[in-house]
Amino acid sequence: MSQVEKVYAYITRAGQLLVFRHVDYPDAGIQVPGGTVDRGETPDQAVLREASEETGLEDLVVKMFLGEDEYPASSTSPDRILRRYFYHLACSKEVPEIWQHQEDHPSDGTPGPIQFEFYWLAIDEADGELDPYFSTMLDKLLPSLTNPQEDTLT
Repeated sequence: MSQVEKVYAYITRAGQLLVFRHVDYPDAGIQVPGGTVDRGETPDQAVLREASEETGLEDLVVKMFLGEDEYPASSTSPDRILRRYFYHLACSKEVPEIWQHQEDHPSDGTPGPIQFEFYWLAIDEADGELDPYFSTMLDKLLPSLTNPQEDTLT
């Protein structure tokens, strides 16, 4: 059985979670930044790289590792397992309410660029809005926010 390592970033500010939708593929659902761990890279390094590549944000920092799990890759690849690592991240710079950014070289091998539209979603609404694949560790994120009103990106 083969395994692929994936990382996902819950980037927060003032009780909100950064999410995005694919501009050209709306059926892909609401997601959080993430991608594949490259050879020779740790999950901690990969989550910062992937989040920066997808969002265009710099100065991201890992606030907390939330956990990991295993997930079947798909019904078409029953011998492949995804090892998923979830992180809580923050950014030290001011961030717009809504913006678009493109990823020129997607790690999943699809041809780029891929256009994303980012926006902030109230964390207490995230479980119902996010594609279920990405909401796995939301229950671990909420307790890590000691005071959501102070959890800012500025």
